[in-house]
Amino acid sequence: MDDTKPLIAGDAPAGLLSAEPPISPPPAAPVSSDTAPLNWGIAPQDSPPQPVPIPEVPTPTGGEETLVIPPAPANANPFIPQETAPPPAGGPPAHGNSFVKRFITILLIFLVLAGIGLGIKYVLGMTSAAKEVTITYWGLWEDSPTLQTAIAEFQTVNPKIKVTYVKQSLRQYRERLQAAITRGDGPDVFQFHNTWVPMLRSELSAAPATFMTTAEFGTTFYPVASADLVGGQAIYGAPLMFDGLGLYYNEDLFTTAGVQPPTTWPEVLELVPRLTVKTDTQIQQSAIALGTTGNIENFSDIVGLMMMQNGARLSNPTGKEAEDTLMFYRKFANPTDPVYTWNETLDNSIYAFAMGKVAMIIAPSWRAFDVKQINANLHFKITAVPQLPGNTVNWASYWAGGVSTKSKYQAAAWTFLKYFIDKNTMTKLYAEESKTRLFGEPYARVDLGSTLSADPYLGAYIQGATTAKSFPLASRTFDNGINDKLIQYMTDAVNAVGQGTAPTGALQTAAAGFTQVLTSYGITTGAAPQTTP
Repeated sequence: MDDTKPLIAGDAPAGLLSAEPPISPPPAAPVSSDTAPLNWGIAPQDSPPQPVPIPEVPTPTGGEETLVIPPAPANANPFIPQETAPPPAGGPPAHGNSFVKRFITILLIFLVLAGIGLGIKYVLGMTSAAKEVTITYWGLWEDSPTLQTAIAEFQTVNPKIKVTYVKQSLRQYRERLQAAITRGDGPDVFQFHNTWVPMLRSELSAAPATFMTTAEFGTTFYPVASADLVGGQAIYGAPLMFDGLGLYYNEDLFTTAGVQPPTTWPEVLELVPRLTVKTDTQIQQSAIALGTTGNIENFSDIVGLMMMQNGARLSNPTGKEAEDTLMFYRKFANPTDPVYTWNETLDNSIYAFAMGKVAMIIAPSWRAFDVKQINANLHFKITAVPQLPGNTVNWASYWAGGVSTKSKYQAAAWTFLKYFIDKNTMTKLYAEESKTRLFGEPYARVDLGSTLSADPYLGAYIQGATTAKSFPLASRTFDNGINDKLIQYMTDAVNAVGQGTAPTGALQTAAAGFTQVLTSYGITTGAAPQTTP
């Protein structure tokens, strides 16, 4: 969780996310988060879309070599000479017996030497296997003291594996990571964002069978993790935490207005007039930060989520569902719209919320640290993001751990990663992290969800994890790659509509850009629309 990130100073009614009045709902069939999930390059399956299959790198076993000797022919022993007829009486000496004896002697010497060689190799192999190794772990959020206890306990259980932790800066992290791995001096274990799999296909090693099966993986973590990190029967990483989007609301402003937090988008529309305070020329208090790009933190995640909720196909964001979503998002910043409550002149959304200038924002869990830092006295809570009636889709944006294909100690690296996602380890890490901030990393494990489901800050994220979907529109990964490039196209589309461009044209341009970016990372998008099970 990035507590060091810089802060800048179902069935959905078909027309609900439209600027036009809602129309009657379509047939009751829930839609998926992205009705045509990305095909990560894997042959079509019945399972959810999977990450790009990365060539599996065999895990070194470090054991001794096995010598296989072919069986001798039936009824023959190659080490015993066949009996020959005795020489004629009075004939020459039996030179054949002498030759056979010499042959047997030479063969026995050869076998003895070979046995000695194999024995030496076995001993050396055992010595090498028992040799102490040091693996390097690149992380992003935690300082060394926070991980010290967990790493020490791992080393106690695994005395032959030493771990060196290096905290990295998120700025240009993805490029530095790949460059280091390419040079051969990168980390053995490293953190990466769940949307980076297509970019790290050459760097992510496939887990050995001893790590866990894909079936175990699917029951241990939330469904989105399997969709993001599993390709076929190969596992390319494990989630270290979980995060997404939640609805922050100002308790004092809600109490003054006599309203309750909304659970659906129609309820949001009803609340806007009651929570907005404005004059003819200025918004003094906004109901919710929606409609713009530059001054709304995590706007791309919000738009991506809203499109998935409305059944738009994010891999090709065109058509009525995408257009309706875009116009709905822009409503809140359109001066001529009845729900006008936000514009580009207002402060950054996080700062505005912390200062009591906006009643609601949609943001990840870690933004609570920023809010508290700006205004420790603000009374706020976090609840689930609004949904469309009859359909529930939530957002996922989280960090995972992977093992480098260039690691010389892959077996040790996977042993360490398996330890880090263990239930007991995650519980202890959460407790350590909570000593220095409001809360620790939200659990990625399903079996730990109940411990946080009632938490005032994290409960909404954990409750929505089972229906969470992801897409490379995740903000603040600073990857200078798939996320940042797609976000720029979405930014241009939102701004174009704000300047009077028709949504059809704005989204056609965005879709062309999306196709170019996704194709450049080897992602194909030919799957037919699917419905949420």
